[in-house]
Amino acid sequence: MSEKKDGTGPGGEEEFSVEKILDRRVRLGKVEYYLKWKGYNDEDNTWEPEENLDCPELIQAFEDARKKKEAEGNKGTKTEKDLKKKKSTAATPDLKGAMKIKSDTKKPSGFSRGMEPEKIIGATDSSGELMFLMKWQGTDEADLVPAKQANQQCPQVVIQFYEERLTWHTPATDEETNED
Repeated sequence: MSEKKDGTGPGGEEEFSVEKILDRRVRLGKVEYYLKWKGYNDEDNTWEPEENLDCPELIQAFEDARKKKEAEGNKGTKTEKDLKKKKSTAATPDLKGAMKIKSDTKKPSGFSRGMEPEKIIGATDSSGELMFLMKWQGTDEADLVPAKQANQQCPQVVIQFYEERLTWHTPATDEETNED
């Protein structure tokens, strides 16, 4: 899934914007960022490869903050601010546990909602399984659904997702022969 600029894209299709970059990792030698999407819940956050993103300002701000945090962490002396950070980090597992309990009792998601899929916004394999971020017709909400399920339930939507991302590369020699 690529970060897309605000507004409407070519052909009138809806575009999506990154609200915030939350984390960074390297998978298979490629940098990926964990993104919070504007207008979507935290459960719709996804890992996206850097080359798919078009938000250099957000990436730069995230990297600057990350480097600053690393530099502060290497100083060795604990300030009052560092101790407060540590305190708030220790509370995080409890919050995550509470959110997990709440999410078990929430409304149906994915295809169990009984809604028609409109399009796939992006894909991730952060859970170890290929998942699609599916936007539903008649709503701005989206859910992560297993790719296997999407392949069976809405194969044309899956095909459209892949077709939109196909790129064709021509050899450099073609360009050189045109100059003669």
